Amino acid sequence: MNATEQLIRDYYAAFNAGDEAAFMALLTDDVVHDINQGEREIGKAAFAAFWARMTRCYKEMLIDIVVLTNPAGDRAAAEFMVYGEYLEADEGLPPAHRQKYILPAGAFFTIRDGKVARISNYYNLPDWVQQVSV
Repeated sequence: MNATEQLIRDYYAAFNAGDEAAFMALLTDDVVHDINQGEREIGKAAFAAFWARMTRCYKEMLIDIVVLTNPAGDRAAAEFMVYGEYLEADEGLPPAHRQKYILPAGAFFTIRDGKVARISNYYNLPDWVQQVSV
């Protein structure tokens, strides 16, 4: 396993463990976060606010993670399944009643100096809305 793949696996292990300190340590200070069908956020402070919202509104576990890297080690992609529970209503989304959902998802990364400098997440939001609206 190369260093970039290990970084991405560590990133998802910290996410799955709910270890914010370990997770944030893997990001550059100026990390760019492209939120699925949302705004671009820049910096660790913005990512920390996103983390807080995610842990308040969702309980998720990512499994079957496949990581791909380029030969230079400065790009990576991951594909995985999200097993989640919708805990508290997120702004602009349906009411939350602890609905469970399962979604395929993916992410693209830029790596700089051994840390994640950009993360772009993708999943099918209409599919998620349908699952939590049943």
